[in-house]
Amino acid sequence: MKREEKKQRLSLTLLFAAVILIVLLMTTLLLGLIVVWLVRRGILQLGATEIKTGGLLLRMIFWSLVVGSVLSFLAIRYPFRPVNEIMGALNRLAAGDFSVRLSPRGIWAKYPALRRLSDSFNKTAEELGNTELLRADFVNNFSHEFKTPIVSIAGFAKLLRKGNLSLEEQTEYLKIIEEESLRLSAMATKVLELTQVENQAILTDIAPYNLSEQIRSCIVLLEDRWSQKHLELMLDFDEHTIVASEGLMKQVWMNLLDNAVKFTPEYGIVEVSMAEEGSSVQVMVTNSGSVIAPEDRERIFQKFYQADTSHAAEGNGIGLAVVKKIVELHGGSVRAESGEDRTSFIVTLQKERTVQAE
Repeated sequence: MKREEKKQRLSLTLLFAAVILIVLLMTTLLLGLIVVWLVRRGILQLGATEIKTGGLLLRMIFWSLVVGSVLSFLAIRYPFRPVNEIMGALNRLAAGDFSVRLSPRGIWAKYPALRRLSDSFNKTAEELGNTELLRADFVNNFSHEFKTPIVSIAGFAKLLRKGNLSLEEQTEYLKIIEEESLRLSAMATKVLELTQVENQAILTDIAPYNLSEQIRSCIVLLEDRWSQKHLELMLDFDEHTIVASEGLMKQVWMNLLDNAVKFTPEYGIVEVSMAEEGSSVQVMVTNSGSVIAPEDRERIFQKFYQADTSHAAEGNGIGLAVVKKIVELHGGSVRAESGEDRTSFIVTLQKERTVQAE
């Protein structure tokens, strides 16, 4: 693929170089014909002295510049029209117009390098447009999610300040304030996690550790959540060790397990299994009772994207983006499979080594 791209870029460069060469040759030929015509008509007299002193050469250089400039302007306008269109489209894209698209016309539509360039530009513009829509939706949702606990905290704090409350009421209001404060903290933590992993390109704290023990610890940390919903946890794995960043990988399992608990109905099942395949280990987190639509299975890993457009469940579209980034930093992969009232997230990691992000 890279070799093919290099060939197409080289062919495009040669095309524009050929256009310029043709213009120069046409200029020289045209000027030579004009000089011959002027000499034959007797309009231009050339003496031996003028030839020796270079007068003819100076004249030809001057008129070559004049004629060449005119011909270059006229001849290159058409070949460089796609370049001008690309520059204009890039300026519109930089200005925030993500609806701009490139569409080669005429002979240029048949040129592979320009078609590939146009397709890449159009795909970039589409992705930027989608990201902008997701960002705007995220800002609206996040502002709403942030405002709700703040209003609750302020309201119940105001009631407590007024006094004349029973001990039970005071305890209840303080509990609500505590829960809402924790909600705010959790949301802020998610944003900080995403910022941290997006700015990280190299893993510096990798070391061998017990992956199985880490997942069991994450399950214990979430015990309050899954026990309140009376969920059944099914664990199917032996002891496995990997070389990775233990702190970052903890975020992966906490996010995936938290999602599984969140989207499993009461008395449902959450399964965690692990298996080794050659030099890699595969971890699968499965929950019952929810299905992700096929068109959403790739987009759910985009930051700010939420498959649950009703926002009935808590979340801000950041957790899975964090998971994907951390796994890719470790040279692994993550994918979602869903169907028949079950959803699984499969994480594949190297056991013995990690790969730096490119």
